[in-house]
Amino acid sequence: MNDLENYENAIEIRDLTVKYDGFTLDHINFDVAKGSIMGFIGQNGAGKTTTIKSLLNIIKRDEGSIKMLGLDNIKDEYTIKEQLSAVFDELPFDDQLNAKDLNFILRDVYREWDSNLYKDYLDRFGLPMKKKFGDFSKGMKMKLQIAAALSHNAKLLVMDEATTGLDPVVRNECLDIFLEYLQDESHSILMSSHITSDLEKVADSVTFINKGKILLTGYKDDVLETHGVIKCKKADYKEIEPADIVSARITDYGAEIMVSDKAMCRNKYSGLALDNTTLEEIMLYYVNAEKKEWS
Repeated sequence: MNDLENYENAIEIRDLTVKYDGFTLDHINFDVAKGSIMGFIGQNGAGKTTTIKSLLNIIKRDEGSIKMLGLDNIKDEYTIKEQLSAVFDELPFDDQLNAKDLNFILRDVYREWDSNLYKDYLDRFGLPMKKKFGDFSKGMKMKLQIAAALSHNAKLLVMDEATTGLDPVVRNECLDIFLEYLQDESHSILMSSHITSDLEKVADSVTFINKGKILLTGYKDDVLETHGVIKCKKADYKEIEPADIVSARITDYGAEIMVSDKAMCRNKYSGLALDNTTLEEIMLYYVNAEKKEWS
């Protein structure tokens, strides 16, 4: 097997383009640094799943290149997938199977499958060995996927809306597991989600996608530090230069304006209140950036 340690980025996407009728994933570029969690954020239909299916070579791309673990995702697909785990919002295993059956199947699929570790995760999650998956709750199905994903020494974990629909207690339990997984600095995670509060807790970096285009990518703390919201009267809003504005929410009472250079705007518009923001707010204002003003 290729030495999967000598790479800087767990994922490198360059000019990835996928064309469907009515939708184009349009020359997207971003990296996931080795040893980190990237939050991949966007509305439903923004292009997150298309990107992930391209990573996994499930769909054919029209242009671009993808490297995972330092290898080409098409030429070295089988080598990569030996070191990769994918977790989806729906259970990919047959409803008639149980956890014991899955252990027998996956130990013949993965060379480094660890049955003892798998059973440890099942015990930790309180999952039964002989209950059919069709009788599992959504939370149980997600825990099962995570148990299977983390039991064959995978270097890269890719998740597509994996925590959607889970209650807060289960989501926090899953997030703790992901942070434990990252204690090994050779492990990396790409986590697609529209639950931005989860990503604020665990992500090192974030990438925003909308209508098939990357709007913003960078370290999470930098993104939160550089962005802010000015809250002011409509008369004051007219004095703010358009070049400084991501977009503005206009209400009957005034304006709330997202800016991408908080330090500069704090000096430039020192008489106006400038608040910190959240990933959810940033996503909302960037999604509306084309029309500039919205309510």
